[in-house]
Amino acid sequence: MKIGKYEVSYLETGTLGLDGGAMFGVIPKPLWERTNPADEKNRITLAARCLLLESDSRKILIDTGAGQSWDEKFNKIYRMDFSNTLFNSLNAKGIKPEEITDVLLTHLHFDHVGGAVVFDENGKPLPAFPNAKYVIQKGQYEWGLNPSLRDKASYFPNRYVTLFNEGLLNFVEGDTQFDDEIELLETNGHTDSHQMVKISDGNETLLYCADLIPTAGHVPLPYIMGYDLRPLATLEEKIKYLTKAVDENWKLIFEHDPENIGVTVKKTDKGFVVDERFKTL
Repeated sequence: MKIGKYEVSYLETGTLGLDGGAMFGVIPKPLWERTNPADEKNRITLAARCLLLESDSRKILIDTGAGQSWDEKFNKIYRMDFSNTLFNSLNAKGIKPEEITDVLLTHLHFDHVGGAVVFDENGKPLPAFPNAKYVIQKGQYEWGLNPSLRDKASYFPNRYVTLFNEGLLNFVEGDTQFDDEIELLETNGHTDSHQMVKISDGNETLLYCADLIPTAGHVPLPYIMGYDLRPLATLEEKIKYLTKAVDENWKLIFEHDPENIGVTVKKTDKGFVVDERFKTL
């Protein structure tokens, strides 16, 4: 798909399994399992899908997936599946890690930033994309250095502090126009200073939802993750951006939906619902 000067494609980086109840908060299992069936341990399958934006002068990666080099216990708890990796997906497109010019990070939870580093034979973390500028909201980095006890398990500083120490981490604050086609949109329901990425040329608009709306099953307003620090803020943010998506015919791109790359939405007397689903861009 072409948007402005960018050719936009997606990269699969593997899957993980998270508790379905945690992923859908107060919604009863008989409702959420219609779209996201659970395994015997109540885990649903989640993708870790990144976007790639290519122009004549830039190769931009949006999020990095969970990465690798986790221990056996971690892999078992989260049912990590590495049959796809970010590097394999890039290699299939003929792109080397050193060619990536920018990495836009939505936030610093392990399943979004884990692939931002690799580890040498001594276990030292190194930037996975050494020539890239990594971009994150300043408030999210500050939160990631000192998360609450409630969400500390989602943060692994060795996956992002290295980027700061190497001088590769660049901070933005609030909604930011990254360039003519790319806008970073701050939200605060899921975690402090989470950001979505809007890609638009006036004719076509994609919204990379990250964890505001992680799957098609999360489009209805009450379907909010138990992980969210401020669920009422998430609710207001969903109303705001789903309204824009309907009014301006945006396509929502999902990071975590294992079946749907994205959807368009419509508003009915029952609220916001999925209109058209698509499996590719």
